[in-house]
Amino acid sequence: MVWALPVTNLFTCCTLGYHGATGFPTPTQTYSPLDFESSGFFASSSGPLLGFYDTAVASHEVGEWMNDPFGINPTPLWGHIGQQPGCQGNLEVGDPLTLTEAPRIVMSNGFTYHLQELAFFRWFFGAPSISVNGWYSNNGTFLTDVGPPCH
Repeated sequence: MVWALPVTNLFTCCTLGYHGATGFPTPTQTYSPLDFESSGFFASSSGPLLGFYDTAVASHEVGEWMNDPFGINPTPLWGHIGQQPGCQGNLEVGDPLTLTEAPRIVMSNGFTYHLQELAFFRWFFGAPSISVNGWYSNNGTFLTDVGPPCH
């Protein structure tokens, strides 16, 4: 599934996934439609978005859905990193590391899954890290917290 707006420009058209909620406050249903990229269009050198392989979008969106299922889990303002050009103030663990891969997982049948690296909550909320090696993301790209609030 690819959400396209406008459909006439492939370089700015596409949302490969998102997460949300409906029926708030009760009954509430959370969801996350997303693309399992098997076409190669969004991963190849000829596509408009490089680096979106198979489960990269799923790992990004499921990680965010788990940490912020309603899209309102507040954090100090952060931004100007990853896919966030401005400031935002919610626990979107995939956004600051969009297109940053975690170690690939190769299955016994030879298929390789590409997961996106995700930020830990201490990256948003500040030191100290309580994670392995003192990291602030699950593959060690972030070795410090986000720093002062975004302006």
